[in-house]
Amino acid sequence: MPGPRRTRPRVGHIQFLNCLPLYWGLARTGTLLDLELTKDTPEKLSRQLIEGELDIAPVTLVEFLKAADDLVALPDIAVGCDGPVMSCVIVSQGPLEQLDGARVALGSTSRTSVRLAQLLLGERYGVRPEYYTCPPDLGLMMQEAEAAVLIGDAALRANLHYGPKLGLQVHDLGRLWKEWTGLPFVFAVWATRRAYLEREPEAVREVHRAFLASRDLSLAEVSKVAEQAARWELFDQDVLERYFTTLDFRFGDHQLAAVREFARRVGPTTGFPADVRVDLLHD
Repeated sequence: MPGPRRTRPRVGHIQFLNCLPLYWGLARTGTLLDLELTKDTPEKLSRQLIEGELDIAPVTLVEFLKAADDLVALPDIAVGCDGPVMSCVIVSQGPLEQLDGARVALGSTSRTSVRLAQLLLGERYGVRPEYYTCPPDLGLMMQEAEAAVLIGDAALRANLHYGPKLGLQVHDLGRLWKEWTGLPFVFAVWATRRAYLEREPEAVREVHRAFLASRDLSLAEVSKVAEQAARWELFDQDVLERYFTTLDFRFGDHQLAAVREFARRVGPTTGFPADVRVDLLHD
């Protein structure tokens, strides 16, 4: 006999500071109790969603585009930026133009940030470094490489603390992309499996509404969010408030245009068509 029907959707949550405003309000409103929440890195959550271990989750842009036939994006919610992002960076010993043939350490847990860094270095700066992957430890990375790619909390620490102390240059990926294309950038979208949406359309819409309400509440009370986070983080309240309001959690027409431009530039070499279709949840 089949087992009992699940009633709570299995939902993913990125365990980096950049998603705290999307999570904080869930706890405040009590909606968190209605979800079976899994916290993990962007890369692991993406895999779990694509493999059917989660029903709704943030998924890195590259992995979403690769699996676009099986996924539907939730509108007006994403992790992105429109200019500097603060927490996706290339840290280097010298100018990026001098990295041709140099070793560049990839300490990122997001293929999107890695692919964006490689695109910028290759197409904007015209260099072809030697890439290798390693744990996101800036000190160890810079002992063996001339530059490093970092995202999330490790990037934020490198940007605001360790990079300047070590005399390193910190290059913000969001700012570099904006200068190059004039567009915002989307690092991760929220998506559901197409099959789950067909089976549980109202559950998907309830989760979508809950995350939008959480985001709106968190941004309305961003000083309180930053104050509470500063109690257990390396950064003070003012830095965290600036970070949370620098991030762009929207996903509308402007962001969709940026997704299509990124797909056009990297799709053929990354495993999805340049004109990949992006389906959005409709009311």
